[in-house]
Parts: sequence; C-alpha cells; structure tokens
Amino acid sequence: MTRKVLVLGGTGLLGHATIDVLIDRGYDVTSIALPPMPAEDLFEPYGDRVTSHLGDITHMDDDEVLGLLEGHYAVMYAIGADERVTPPAPSSRFFYEANVLPTQRVAALARLAGVAKFVVYGSYFAHFAEAMPELELMTEGYPLMRLLQEQVAFAEGDGAMDVTSLRLPYIFGTMPGRMPLWKMFMDQLRSREQFPAHPEGVTAAVTTRQVGQAAVGAMERGEHRGTYPISGYALRHEDFYRTMVELMEIQTAIVPVPVAALEQAMLQIDEACAQQGLEHGISMVKADRIRGRDLSVDPALTQEALGFEDDDVPAAIEETIRYILEHEEPEPTA
Repeated sequence: MTRKVLVLGGTGLLGHATIDVLIDRGYDVTSIALPPMPAEDLFEPYGDRVTSHLGDITHMDDDEVLGLLEGHYAVMYAIGADERVTPPAPSSRFFYEANVLPTQRVAALARLAGVAKFVVYGSYFAHFAEAMPELELMTEGYPLMRLLQEQVAFAEGDGAMDVTSLRLPYIFGTMPGRMPLWKMFMDQLRSREQFPAHPEGVTAAVTTRQVGQAAVGAMERGEHRGTYPISGYALRHEDFYRTMVELMEIQTAIVPVPVAALEQAMLQIDEACAQQGLEHGISMVKADRIRGRDLSVDPALTQEALGFEDDDVPAAIEETIRYILEHEEPEPTA
C-alpha cells in the first residue's frame, strides 16, 4: 500500500519542493496550507496523488486535526514564523506562540494518530547557537525558540514517533505563484546609491530541490532527535549583493566595510524599535555582527546521512533573481 505523507505548508516554497520529491519517490501527499492557492493549477501535474486542503491548522480543533492526520505515515512541518518578522517585545513570546506551541500541539496529535515520522523545518541559527556560543544567540528570541521548537517536538515523539529537524540556511529557487522573499533585498539595493557588505561574511546556501531531498531523507533515514544543518554552497554576502546589482542592471555600489563601521547605525535601529514596543528576533546589532562572520556549513555533515544531491546554487540564485524581475509589479510612474 502506498504510504501517505501530510505536508503542512504544501503551497509554500519549501513544502512544494518537498511534495515534488515525495511524488517522485512514490508517496501520496496531503497538503494543508493557508489560502489562497498561489496558482490554481499548482498540483495539477500530480493528478490525484496530491489532496489539497486550504485552512489554518493552528485554528482547527483537535478532532479536526486528528481526522486529517489519520492514516498518514509522516508529517512534514514546513510552517511557522521566521526572523524577518519584527514582533512586539519581547520577541521570544511571539516566536514561542508562533513556532513552539503549534509544533508541540501538532506533534502530540500526530503521535496520537499513529504517525511514524515527523520532520521540523527549522533554522540554521539553532545550529550556530550551539556550535558558536561566542555569537550569544541563546539570548535572542528567534534562535532560542527555534531550539525549543525542536526540543518539544522531540519530547512528543519519544518512544512513539521519530522526530527530526532540518536547520535551514539561505534557500534559492522558485515555484508558480510565489514571489521569492529575496525581493526585499532587491528593493533595499534599489533604494540606495551605496550598500555595505562585510568582506568576511559568508552564509550556507542551498536550493529548494536540496531542501526537498533533505526533508524526505530526514523522514526516510533520519534518527530520532537528529538535527541536520544542510548546505550546498558557501555564499559570500558581498558576491550575493553584486550578483543582484548586476542582474538588476542598477548602479548601486557595493562598498566593503568592517562590522564596527555599522555598529552605531544598527544600535539606533534597535533603539527605535524599542521605542515602538518592537523587538527583532535577533537584534540588529547582533545580526550585523553575524553577517560579518563565516556561517558556512560543511555539506558532509549531513549530505550522506540524508542523501540530498549536489546542485547548482549559483544558477538557482540567478534563476530566483530573474524570476523576481519578471514577475514583480512595475514601479508606478509619476
């Protein structure tokens, strides 16, 4: 009998990429995602292999959620809030309510429904909070709650359900009907004559295809309580900004600057947020310091364990930028 997998966030970039891999490997899929559909024919290529539901699982009662979970081998938890949100202070409370509590509830109900596997789509900031304590990320609301999200899911699975967590870095790729989040960076570049970059800053990066493969690999091969930071490429921030400027055909100058040069400006942003009762999930001062560090991840840490393939990350970056340019709304004319 064909196994069924429930993908929470199946119409999002990562959920959709996961569904591609699941279908290719012979699973049937149930997708639950917030309305509206990004493209009406999004699941048409899969025929009856994908059953789509639109709704907010966090607002469904337990019986309704249990009914959806019944008969599923695995749950892919690809929903939640990321660090781009600037919530009311303290940010830890916001991310606790957005990421920790819903994950714990769904994991507990999944266990009751007899689900065997549960995969959390988390953040590489959880990895660096542990691996680089000098960054002091344990004091920041977003990474702290990402770590707690993992732990409550693991605890709900203990003895009954294998729970794993992907620690995801920068991700590039496209899907029908969704504007990639990188548009916000492109808008920032457009608005400035100069844009600062820290020459030492590096981030781990992957393609959506690699995320889908890693997620299904975690489901099929991951160990309970396993945390998997994935990467396919070490991306220099300065190179990323220059690539965007080149493809956008704008004149913004990318200016190498040391971290210390921006410290006061970042502090002022944090203070302005505090005056409005807001708080970033990672303070702007600390986030800028992080952008000046090498946050690359050796693919060998998890690639063999999860079985995700090599992919062309630079090509995916270019594809993503070109997609945004082709699909964004034109600037209003005076």
